[in-house]
Amino acid sequence: MNENWEKWKKRTTELDREDPLREFRDLFSIKDKSLIYFDGNSLGMLPLESEKTAARLIGEEWGERLIRGWNENWWEMPARTGEKLAGIIGAEKSEVIICDSTSVNLYKLASAALRMRPGRRKIVSDDINFPSDLYIIQGIIDYRGEGHMLELAHSQDGISVSYKELAELIDNDTALVVLTYVSFRSAYMYDMNEITDLAHSNGALVIWDLCHAAGAVPVELNRCNADMAVGCTYKYLNGGPGSPAFMYVRKELQKEAVSPVWGWLGEKDPFEFSLQYRPAMGIRHYLTGSPNILSLCTLEPSLDIFQKAGMDRIRTKSIKMTGLMLDLYYEYLEVLGFRLGTPADSDQRGSHISFKHTEAFRICKALLDPDQGDHLIIPDFRPPDNIRFGLAPLYNTFSEIFIAVCEIERIVKERIFLNYDSTVDKVT
Repeated sequence: MNENWEKWKKRTTELDREDPLREFRDLFSIKDKSLIYFDGNSLGMLPLESEKTAARLIGEEWGERLIRGWNENWWEMPARTGEKLAGIIGAEKSEVIICDSTSVNLYKLASAALRMRPGRRKIVSDDINFPSDLYIIQGIIDYRGEGHMLELAHSQDGISVSYKELAELIDNDTALVVLTYVSFRSAYMYDMNEITDLAHSNGALVIWDLCHAAGAVPVELNRCNADMAVGCTYKYLNGGPGSPAFMYVRKELQKEAVSPVWGWLGEKDPFEFSLQYRPAMGIRHYLTGSPNILSLCTLEPSLDIFQKAGMDRIRTKSIKMTGLMLDLYYEYLEVLGFRLGTPADSDQRGSHISFKHTEAFRICKALLDPDQGDHLIIPDFRPPDNIRFGLAPLYNTFSEIFIAVCEIERIVKERIFLNYDSTVDKVT
């Protein structure tokens, strides 16, 4: 082991001891003490209170109260959880609702936005956006058949997109700009205020995808005068696999931004069973079908944790964690053929780190092998050559970062990754 490792071990131990968020780790289910989990940017850990809440809902609310549960707790859950999330993403309580999936919510809001900008034909995004967002836009263009076109700003380095690239595309024919606030591969983070102002100066609307931002970095939708936003709750927000997504619509736009999907929960009085749809007032009119109560009940305790921890403290620790990992990368991994796939500037970086390597997938396999070392380390792989380390400040520690880099160095130096094949799993 390198003689400097003791220095790093001491430093990370001190950082953990001084961490003001250290007690929050005890609020999560960590049964395997050898596990180092760096995939919270894909699926967050289970809060212990969520486990209790789900058991209570199944055993008592559903098991005993049955249909009475709707009036006693369930009916208001989409709005109540939305109000709790609003404070985490810098919105008013009346501007956020939890429902459906990110893709469905993007479809609803993008369709509404195009209707609000008749005569404009251009939709602008970038080539580092999450592909599903682009699929939704492509599908809307194909279905509407009104001559809309999608134009993409191109990244020069596969990490970021310059303001100049976007500014050259956004003009007076642009109806809508759709961007991911924090990029899923590189963690590149846009200047939301600057880009929103650019779009508005050209008369365009903006939809922000917050999937890799909500719960990871402070989001200030109201301060930036953002129009609309979507995002999921199962990554940093720890809602559980497939937990419902959220949507934000600035209150001034809610009457004009009409949802294209008229569902019965978005009707002003669903139990009157009117045959003619009458939209509910405000954010509720974006609801469609029955909410996923089981997933909402696991999400709510996690939102309570975020309210106690505070996004400013979470961001402060996140910057320290990603900064530490970069310091270790420059000292120990860069010389082994790794390349940085993440912005070096913390102001442009979310809460995950991406390292590139020609053997990225097999290195991931070695890290995931419980027989390989003292720790089972779970990052994730994104093609063609990215290893992502999602650093979740509520439950990850500085010492875990140190241990992970030690293991990566060992796996590469000793060529351990050669013991694994290149067959890619269905889910990576």
